[in-house]
Amino acid sequence: MSSRLPLAALRQFSAVALSALLLAPLVQADSIASPRLSMLEQAMQAQIDDGHLAGIATLVYDNGEVTHRQQLGYQDIASETPLAEDTLYKIYSLTKPVTAVALLMLVEEGKLSLDDPLEQHLPQFKDLQVAKSLDADPDNVPTEPATHAVTVRELMNYTGGFTYGRFTESAVDTLYAQADLFTRDITLEQLVDRVAEIPLRHQPGTRWHYSFSIDIQARLVEVLSGQPYDEFLAERVLGPLGMTDTGYYVSADKAERLATSYHPTDAGLQPMPQDEWLSKPTLIMGGSGLVSTMDDYLRFARMLLNEGELDGERLLQPETVQAMRSRQLPEGMSGPEWAPGNTFGLNVAVVDDSSPAGYLPEGTFWWWGIEGPWAWIDPDNQRIVMGMMQSTDFRHSRVVHNTVSHILFKPAE
Repeated sequence: MSSRLPLAALRQFSAVALSALLLAPLVQADSIASPRLSMLEQAMQAQIDDGHLAGIATLVYDNGEVTHRQQLGYQDIASETPLAEDTLYKIYSLTKPVTAVALLMLVEEGKLSLDDPLEQHLPQFKDLQVAKSLDADPDNVPTEPATHAVTVRELMNYTGGFTYGRFTESAVDTLYAQADLFTRDITLEQLVDRVAEIPLRHQPGTRWHYSFSIDIQARLVEVLSGQPYDEFLAERVLGPLGMTDTGYYVSADKAERLATSYHPTDAGLQPMPQDEWLSKPTLIMGGSGLVSTMDDYLRFARMLLNEGELDGERLLQPETVQAMRSRQLPEGMSGPEWAPGNTFGLNVAVVDDSSPAGYLPEGTFWWWGIEGPWAWIDPDNQRIVMGMMQSTDFRHSRVVHNTVSHILFKPAE
């Protein structure tokens, strides 16, 4: 990703506005300077005017207060319904940090340890095999035994050897695709059982790789708590935090608030079907599936910023949150190759080099969803930056993220 601000994001700015930005300090009274926030609004409006997005909402929470909040464009283009503060968004992989909190709550309760072998709690993962060749015929993949049992920590730092079958290509990815793991018609238990039957993509602990490991974590929560995963979240995480609009489907009385997803085509933005989000799925996943609002997810992010507590409700101890947002990868291993300047904690990326990370402050921990929503939590500066959008063009979403981080955090020259 280029470290320069995309030219398209600058197109509509006047010379006066740019001059004001470059002369403004990065932080003004411990908050992001107002010229930068104005520039952010203009850049996001340009995304809509240029036809890239139907709508986008952004929010900055600085030292205990919301210093910027903006909803631009439409929740639904056809009906000309504008985005609102209570619009519901499909947050996809922003579900993952929620699952981290759920599993870490059980770690604190002594139900498991990060260094436990996975097979201790899910015996179907005993004696795992590893593909010897990623280029093999998927019908005849040569394998070898895993050098050690996958640990819970390796599930949470994404080095366990699992994959998704969607974002990379290999013989093992093909086997994942053939197993139909994303169907709504199986249970989480069935999904995890299917994953356990497929060889690992690589030896555990040897490389970072995006995968279904997060859904295995959710199954661990079910087994160790004795509750269906969605019920555990509702009782132990969402309820205590007051996240009343967050869940795995949208009830009929809230359906009109659900933002439409759009797919970019040569003919413009095309709406995607909403039906599957309006009824409870059989498959409740740990890695995706939640629907939420900006306000609800802000409460979750504030809990993490406050090291595990919000409004008198403590979900995690401070040292647990600190472990979640600290480097958890083996020595010498890098995190997501598509996110330079970052290492990886427990279900979250962690900035360890600001410039290549789009100038996000070091120590910021974050993640995002495939339709674009993101949350950056910066404990050193007591700041949260969030955005919500619904675009199937995930590559363009990363351009948007990079544009926002440059505007807000790139030092003045």
